[in-house]
Amino acid sequence: MSWLPLSFGAPAVLWGLLALPVIWWLLRLTPPRPQTEVFPPLRILAKVLRKEETPYQSPWWLTLLRLILAGLVVMALADPVFNPRERVSTGGSALAVVIDNDWSSAPDWDRRVATAERLIADASSTGIPVLLALTSEPPNAEIGPFDAEAARDRLRAAAPRPIPTDRAAVYERVAGALAEFPGASLALLVNGLASGDDEAAFQGLLAANPGTVVWATPDRFAPLGLTATTNEVDGFVLTAIRAAGDPAPRSVTAGAFDDRGRRIADATLTFGAGSATATGTMTVPFELRNDFSSIALDGEAQAGAIRVLDENSKRRRVGLLSLSEADQSQPLLSPLYYIRRAMEPYADLLEPQAQDLAEAVPQLLDQNPAMIVMADVGTIPDAARERLVQWVNEGGTLVRFAGSRLAAAGNDEELLPVRLRLGERSLGGSLSWTTPQPVTEFPQNGPFADLPPPNEVTVTRQVLAEPTPDLAERTWANLADGTPLVTGARRGEGNVVLFHVTPEATWSSLPISGSFVEMLRRIVQLSRNQGTAAANADSRSASLAPYRMIGADGTLVPPGPDARPLQVRAGAMPITIENPPGLYGSEEGVFAHNLLAADASFAPIVRPQFTGTMTDMRYAFDESRDLKGLLMIIALLLLALDTLIVFWMGGLFSRRSRMRSRAAATTTLLAIVAFGAVLASSGVSLADDSKPGDVEAVEAIAKTRIAYVVTGDSSVDSISRAGIEGLNRFLVDKTALEPGEPAGVDIASDELSFYPLIYWPIDANAEMPSQDAISRVDAYMKQGGTVLFDTRDQFSTGFDANSASPATERLRDILGNLNVPPLEPVPADHVLTKSFFILPEFPGRFNGSPLWVATSLDTSDNGDRPVRTGDGVSPIMITANDFAGAWAIDASGNAMLPTVPADPMQRIYALRSGVNIMMYMLTGNYKSDQVHVPTLLERLGQ
Repeated sequence: MSWLPLSFGAPAVLWGLLALPVIWWLLRLTPPRPQTEVFPPLRILAKVLRKEETPYQSPWWLTLLRLILAGLVVMALADPVFNPRERVSTGGSALAVVIDNDWSSAPDWDRRVATAERLIADASSTGIPVLLALTSEPPNAEIGPFDAEAARDRLRAAAPRPIPTDRAAVYERVAGALAEFPGASLALLVNGLASGDDEAAFQGLLAANPGTVVWATPDRFAPLGLTATTNEVDGFVLTAIRAAGDPAPRSVTAGAFDDRGRRIADATLTFGAGSATATGTMTVPFELRNDFSSIALDGEAQAGAIRVLDENSKRRRVGLLSLSEADQSQPLLSPLYYIRRAMEPYADLLEPQAQDLAEAVPQLLDQNPAMIVMADVGTIPDAARERLVQWVNEGGTLVRFAGSRLAAAGNDEELLPVRLRLGERSLGGSLSWTTPQPVTEFPQNGPFADLPPPNEVTVTRQVLAEPTPDLAERTWANLADGTPLVTGARRGEGNVVLFHVTPEATWSSLPISGSFVEMLRRIVQLSRNQGTAAANADSRSASLAPYRMIGADGTLVPPGPDARPLQVRAGAMPITIENPPGLYGSEEGVFAHNLLAADASFAPIVRPQFTGTMTDMRYAFDESRDLKGLLMIIALLLLALDTLIVFWMGGLFSRRSRMRSRAAATTTLLAIVAFGAVLASSGVSLADDSKPGDVEAVEAIAKTRIAYVVTGDSSVDSISRAGIEGLNRFLVDKTALEPGEPAGVDIASDELSFYPLIYWPIDANAEMPSQDAISRVDAYMKQGGTVLFDTRDQFSTGFDANSASPATERLRDILGNLNVPPLEPVPADHVLTKSFFILPEFPGRFNGSPLWVATSLDTSDNGDRPVRTGDGVSPIMITANDFAGAWAIDASGNAMLPTVPADPMQRIYALRSGVNIMMYMLTGNYKSDQVHVPTLLERLGQ
């Protein structure tokens, strides 16, 4: 009966089922049912006859019920398990569990953890220690041995990482640990993906001679990965891979996302039967392709299915300009021929319709190119030159090639990187003592620093630069005799680059070399004012801070604690724990560090050969269910049913029996009442110390709430409430604080100590608060609370001004009855300016009044100072900028009142001011505590 998903932990107990026939025989006999008769004595005596009584046979259904009950008890004692899980031998002196927790494990990580937990549970039953190692963890991670509970805790705390496995290093550590446990069991929970060092790693691990080996793999190895994304002329070309040899065709959709996570393009990639590679093209406009920030495969929640993009993936518009176009029958002599061939794969080329420079240059500039290449262009007309200079200063890149026209033109300080000598230099002619010069190694201060020098290139003619002190800094490529081949300089936000040779193969062989293509590509990468983080680097080993990382599930997340700056260099940069895949740099420019290389491939892992016992298993959840408790509950229910049947057959539920039951219930109720009376007479009672208002107090302190003073003017009070609601919503969006509903308080009667901040809009038409109410406010401020007075009249002339508004006069009257500390406008170094946001000022609906706080002369609380600051928090704040008016929102979340002036950012700054005030209320002088500065600097690596 292998088809039945049921097993027993103690199958020997099932022999008890043989006793069921005996139980059936015993249950057939029951005593006769007693008869109830009316008392007539003679009739009773007449019926009393001496005869042999025969037992009354039990009904068949009652017997069957009792047999079922007995069978259920026997089966329950046999420990039945429904859908029993696969049991694997984990004997020996210890159990070593090695799990691959790389990027490919993310989709079914929970299943792998459940499988490992089953193995650890089996080891726990025998009391052996557990070694637990993960192949994508730091090399110094602890692997044990642990007891079973500690191993489970570490397993549940583990998570997949977006990096490859390092089986060689981890297996070596596990092999060393297994040397202390001869004959231990080894469980290898692999990801199904082969790596280059698997064979040696397995041999080293199995050399520890484990007693048994458990080999666990996924049910189906079918990961997909993105290996290449290329922005071609006609569209964005994608390349995806899967495991080789998969016979089933498969289609997958890829989506392109911008920097805000919005999906802006799709493409379908189709794998043929047995094919390991699929390509697809996103045919979208040039401008839309340049907005791509990342590309991901749908339905693949792992880091290999996403690629982040930087400036290298964005195509530039490049304008081409020449005044000496060769005859079309001789294209190889065209000044722009080699430039077009070199730049077409990664740039969109533009050429003007007009031949006149005065019209051609504006035509190119109107199309917003990132770079303009001029082939032997000498003097530029003044009108076109002004626009060209402005374009360069705003971030454009101008690349110029030498020629006879440029050599004869005068120097242009703004559109040339260096000063040139008139004429040109000829090398290797019949009347020359010199020979053609080769190109030497590229200087370290230029964008070609990591390129190999083109030793095959020779130069026969060039334009020479005037020797200046900064010529070496502006030189990007040199000839063997030290003269510059390529020079470049910054002009405003842009660059000006000069090739001292022509763009066709007349003055040099550079245009027909492979280095020419790569040199132009590097310059194109610099052609935008933002550039790329790697291109703007100063050397080969540029250090870029982590910016946005790719999580193991394929989402973009902030950098983790293990992430370190990336050293950008030539060649492959491996994916490690310290340099996980993602974007490195800053908002000004990023460098994409992706998981899969362009030549990556997936291959299934090969099961190692082991001469001992080796067991295969699959990742699966533990779906077994213990039926012992369920069967015992059913047995108890049947027992209760049997008891009721026996009572019924015995006449318990007859009319007289029911009367006796009611009498008994009445007696029991009277006994309970009597017992309660005894307790009452003995003085035992439950104390009730609740007081009126306790419920309201509990509700008030359940959440942090901001209060406002109710003035009696409905328009003022509604703005105050709406303003605090708007601030609450902003606090929820930007901070971890989730305030409660705004609280309108009457300072004369309501309890004020429940609220850290009370907003008091001064209304000149409201009644003057009584002295008792002002005393309650004074006590509230002494106990650490803060009152924010807002006159809403943009008062900025100081409290001693000769003229004041009615609201300011009313504020003076109120403050005259309070013990107010000395006040000052918020200093630039006050904690209020940096408690959450960095704020130089605190605007509201108006922007002109400073925010007044208690003077921070002495932070200690003296006995003669009525209002104590309490941990550096000012007990009073005064403004005239109408904070609530700027914060107020309606039911739809729209602003209710305009700001003055009508600047959208002023409302944002007003809300940030509210956030800083609340953080200041709740944290005090925490931000000014210098004790934490060394720790923060150490964490930042400074």
